[in-house]
Parts: sequence; structure tokens; C-alpha cells
Amino acid sequence: MENTKILIHEKYMKTAINNAKNAGHHFGALIVKDDKIVGRMGQRPVGDPRYHAETTAIFNACDKLKTRDLTGCILYSTCEPCPMCFYMSWTTNISKIVYGANIKDAENAGIKQIEVSNKYMNKKSGKKIKIIKNVLKKECIELLKSH
Repeated sequence: MENTKILIHEKYMKTAINNAKNAGHHFGALIVKDDKIVGRMGQRPVGDPRYHAETTAIFNACDKLKTRDLTGCILYSTCEPCPMCFYMSWTTNISKIVYGANIKDAENAGIKQIEVSNKYMNKKSGKKIKIIKNVLKKECIELLKSH
């Protein structure tokens, strides 16, 4: 059963990676509910700092599901979400975050980050989001380095 879960996580992470590559970005994200993609990153307005891959996927999922409550949804992100993206996940009740590369990997690829881990924010938030890390980490690091 655990291997099946790992394969499902890898399947959706590959989709997030491919979406990012197709959009010419070094971050990718999507939202899954009941084994269906309900939100994806897509094109972002140039220069608007609110539109990270995760926030765009969350906006998209909220619009598609016609709710701001994403309980039961999983956020797949090619990199550990920043504080803003973690907060949006928390405030919309996303149940699980699955990510590939971590904050340090992004910094090592030359992308500025605020060094606050999801583990730390989850602990401080009082509301526990299940966090699964390092899914297709190598591929996600390559994506960070590619742009």
C-alpha cells in the first residue's frame, strides 16, 4: 500500500514538473482532490509577487471547486513552499503538502528564499498539515537549476 502512495505522489510530482517546464518556470505546483487534478499553476502575471506556482494552483482549485475550503486536497509543489504559500495552504485547509526540493536546494540554485521551513511553520501554526518531502527531489533540483 505504501508503495502505491509513493507512486501516486511521483505521478503528480512529474505532472507538476512538466507543467513548470512547459510554462518556462523553475517552480511547479498542482492541487489534487480524490485523485483528480483540481488546480494547477499556469501562466502568471509578470512582476506580480503574489503569483507563485502554489498560490496560482490554490486560486485555480478554489475557483474550480467554488470554495475557499480545500480540506481533503493535496498540494504538490516542486519546491518546499515559502511562508506565503504555506500560509495560503494553511488558511484554505489543505490537508497535505508534498514537495520535492527544499528551501536550501532553491538557495543553492541561486533563488533567494526566506529560510523558514514548512516543518517549523506547521509546528507553530497549531494546525497540522501532513508534509511529505523529497518526492523526486533530484528532478525538482534540476528544474530549479534550469531557469
